[in-house]
Amino acid sequence: MSTAVILPGSKNPATRPDTISPADFAVIADMVRARSGIVLGVDKAYLVESRLEQIVRNHRYSGLAELTARLRSNPNDPLAYEIVDAMTTNETLFFRDAKPFDHLRRHLPVLHATIPASQPLRIWSAAASSGQECYSIAITALEAGLGTRTVQILGTDISAEQVARAQQGLYSEFEVQRGLSTPNLIKYFRKADGGWRVNDPVRRLVEFRRWNLMEDLRPLGMFELVFCRNVLIYFDIPTKRRVLAAIWERMAPGGLLYLGGAETTFGVTDKFVPCVGAHQVYSAVPA
Repeated sequence: MSTAVILPGSKNPATRPDTISPADFAVIADMVRARSGIVLGVDKAYLVESRLEQIVRNHRYSGLAELTARLRSNPNDPLAYEIVDAMTTNETLFFRDAKPFDHLRRHLPVLHATIPASQPLRIWSAAASSGQECYSIAITALEAGLGTRTVQILGTDISAEQVARAQQGLYSEFEVQRGLSTPNLIKYFRKADGGWRVNDPVRRLVEFRRWNLMEDLRPLGMFELVFCRNVLIYFDIPTKRRVLAAIWERMAPGGLLYLGGAETTFGVTDKFVPCVGAHQVYSAVPA
């Protein structure tokens, strides 16, 4: 899956041309939290300095103080989107963690048998990054024998740049070697432009859209399955509760939620309960 994670930066002051004041750090941290849900503690000041250095250069600001002053004067400046993108990256790979995909492979035929063929089977990857999770879900659906029915996989991400990458479906040799078996590579990809491009039968199952989990999720529709893996770990408890409640409202009866290995709904919400014998999988409690 897709994971919104804070990139490591150098802690060596000699490698940083600029430092951020506590007041300016507070402005950046508050904005990032409000727009993405990600919490930046004061111990992450060096990360802010490292990650925003390129934005300072691109806009030819004199330093972080000028960048922050611009944000103070206009909190809705497009600069805010650049900052959020800079403070998050997307660590992902094909078939990341085996257990959720093993469960998905077993569960998809059940959905196929119980949901009317005239009804699309909808799956949402809520932090799709550069697309590997969505394409892994699509391959799993095809391998599970669902190629004859309508399967709609929606991948959303806060980063427009990552969404554009995902839409291309083009991956380097290094990327396809991370989690993708040789049989699946040969069957579902083709050599193109110095890398490997996802084949049309897989691409047709997937749509990518830029979307922020802090925004209204109702326009996305309803889903039988939701993957929201390795995202909640960057939120505080109130934000986790808010996001999980919004996801729950988008889930069809009997819907399942897949979380990351370090994530749980326990102590956060009563809208999901663990599926017995299924690690990282939670069932949506009926309304």
